[in-house]
Amino acid sequence: MKRTVTLIRGDGIGPEISAATLKILEAAGAEFEWDEQIAGLAAVEQEKDPLPQHTIDSIERTRLALKGPLATPKGEGYRSVNVALRQHFDLYANVRPVRTIAGVPSRYTDVDLVVVRENTEDIYSGIEHYVGPGRMAAESIAVITRQGSERIVRWALEYARKEKRKKVTLVHKANILKYSNGLFLDVGREVAKAYPDVPFDDMIVDATAMLLVKDPTKLDVIVTMNLFGDILSDLCAGLVGGLGVAPGANLGKDLAIFEAVHGTAPDIAGKGLANPTAMTLAGAELCDYAGQREAAGRVRSAVYASLGVEAERTRDLGGKADTRGFTDAVCRRLAQSRS
Repeated sequence: MKRTVTLIRGDGIGPEISAATLKILEAAGAEFEWDEQIAGLAAVEQEKDPLPQHTIDSIERTRLALKGPLATPKGEGYRSVNVALRQHFDLYANVRPVRTIAGVPSRYTDVDLVVVRENTEDIYSGIEHYVGPGRMAAESIAVITRQGSERIVRWALEYARKEKRKKVTLVHKANILKYSNGLFLDVGREVAKAYPDVPFDDMIVDATAMLLVKDPTKLDVIVTMNLFGDILSDLCAGLVGGLGVAPGANLGKDLAIFEAVHGTAPDIAGKGLANPTAMTLAGAELCDYAGQREAAGRVRSAVYASLGVEAERTRDLGGKADTRGFTDAVCRRLAQSRS
């Protein structure tokens, strides 16, 4: 029986990379039915609401979503749709795996990292205001809770155990932010005691950034707070070729949204130049989550193989293919592997 998944094609290049992803997933034998909804600029244009209630209702029903990049409309009264989705559905774990891919330009080899980011708290809690007359100052409040800290660190440790990862590193700035980051660190150390089989350490965020640039192979699973996770996950994507090859997942208790984490690239929208790799790999993550691990493996193998061939790789990664050329190449490989 096919699993129903909410599909949000997204803005800019979103529809193009969504179409490519759906074609590849079908070729891989993934068994999904798509409940198509809208959000972002497309929703504002059609319904004057960047996150319509029917889109929320669909995700509530299906408990699974795959989405392309969404643009936040300019002007007061609009907030990030991505943040709104995470907070509405309490998608507390943002998971961003990155790995070196043969053929994709990179300064590094053998990178294999996973950033696990707390997704609902910290400075992104939305508690901020101006201070004094004439907006003389502004104040933003970072909220770190014991519950939020415990569940994200536990998620990272459970993941590391399940996937047989080498270690988990908790990243913080507790040497300066002794209360908020200190709580995150203390709770993390407490939780780690229940996982003696999973190597665990902690590192200050600036030292982590330096180590990622010097030798990213020294790190494995990083678990951290919202702001640091936002920054470090993009840094890690840069180690392996950029956001165009980095999938993302937002996970809650029994609901998940998988996505391409790059922007909408309106300057190339409709030109057939978009790289669908990130969204396709997010589709592979969706397959894993839905218990379709064979299909997930087939997608990854075919995508990685095509990225290794200049004629099949998209131009943003130094190749010669357009969106259709890359998609067709991946689908040919999938057809061969299943014949």
